Amino acid sequence: MEKKDEKSTASVIGAVVAQIVTCGVCLVVGWMAKDFAPKHQEQGVNPAAAMAGAPQTVAVTNVVMRVSNKPEAFVAHAEPVQEVELLPQVDGYIQEIKFKEGDTVKAGDLLYVLDDERYRAVVNQRKADLEAAEAEARRAKRYYERMQNADERGITQLERDNAEAASESAAAAVLQAKANLVVAEYDLKKAQVIAPISGQIGKTSAHVGDYVAPSKGALAKIVQIDPMRVSFPLTDRAYVSWREARKRGEAEEQLRMRLLLPNGSEYDQQGTFDFDDNEMSLSTATIQMRLNFPNPDRLLIPNSYVTLLVDMQNPPRYPSVPQTAIFDLPGGNVGVWVVKDDGTVEQRPVKTREMHLGWVGVTEGLAEGEKVVISGVAKLMPGSKVVEVAPTPNEDIDPDFKPSVED
Repeated sequence: MEKKDEKSTASVIGAVVAQIVTCGVCLVVGWMAKDFAPKHQEQGVNPAAAMAGAPQTVAVTNVVMRVSNKPEAFVAHAEPVQEVELLPQVDGYIQEIKFKEGDTVKAGDLLYVLDDERYRAVVNQRKADLEAAEAEARRAKRYYERMQNADERGITQLERDNAEAASESAAAAVLQAKANLVVAEYDLKKAQVIAPISGQIGKTSAHVGDYVAPSKGALAKIVQIDPMRVSFPLTDRAYVSWREARKRGEAEEQLRMRLLLPNGSEYDQQGTFDFDDNEMSLSTATIQMRLNFPNPDRLLIPNSYVTLLVDMQNPPRYPSVPQTAIFDLPGGNVGVWVVKDDGTVEQRPVKTREMHLGWVGVTEGLAEGEKVVISGVAKLMPGSKVVEVAPTPNEDIDPDFKPSVED
């Protein structure tokens, strides 16, 4: 019995010692955790309130009114309004070429002279045939008139009918001779190749002494160079929207149509609407639109690719901020930090237009003259105090900014 009592007493003592050790450990850990806890928690201060109370240094700028006119770009190509391949209308040897390759020619200019001796001979022959036919017609007419005036007892009806038929046949021969003369004179005229349109003529495929004929192909090609047509594809959806805009009375005069040349420079002439094609492409679901551009300096070259820029002729102005002032909000919206008169910031949702030249036009949510934060927003919260500083000049807020060049 004594041994059992001794064991019970030892178990009780062990349990008491274990509890004492556990309490000691908890006290030590609590004391150490006290040193690591933030002071504002120790003092019962809300973390958000503590952050809001600490002034943050931010770069700000004023909301300004700017034009929001981002152009829509299209891949387009230049094409001549008119182009003509010069085909010889008659055959013969070239006697003379009246132009230099690459010249600008005018409609009606003489370009090629063919040997026309044979055609002149044919004209003379057809003139002689016409004179002979006219003489025969006069003779037949006089004979018929005599038969008409003769005593009916001296001639038969058959003779009178024959005289009438001879007169009509002679008159028809005159008409045939006149037609033959017209054809001969036409062939003689076509021995000279005349420019049908004004434009630039290219390389000649035949030279003096060469024998040419309609079956041998074109002699040269003329393309009209001023004005020049610019063609570009418009999607079916965009085309319908354009048609609806025209129906509302929004004419093409409200649009500004400019070009970027292949070297990247801006063309100094503006285009005007020419016409839209009459069918949609099945393979691309686009329709070709065509504009006219003056081309006095021949900077637009047929079949060259250019970039078409389309924007508003008189664009509206909107309150605008640098793109760096815009940030994303939950739900797909965007917002800005606005600095209020008391030096605190407000998170404000806004509606915007597309960015252009580093600036964003705001259609709802901002007014001209308000201040927005464009840098230093990482620690901002609604109601935060801020210290305003001017932004560092850069190309994001000033499209005309030029960095200094150090020697």
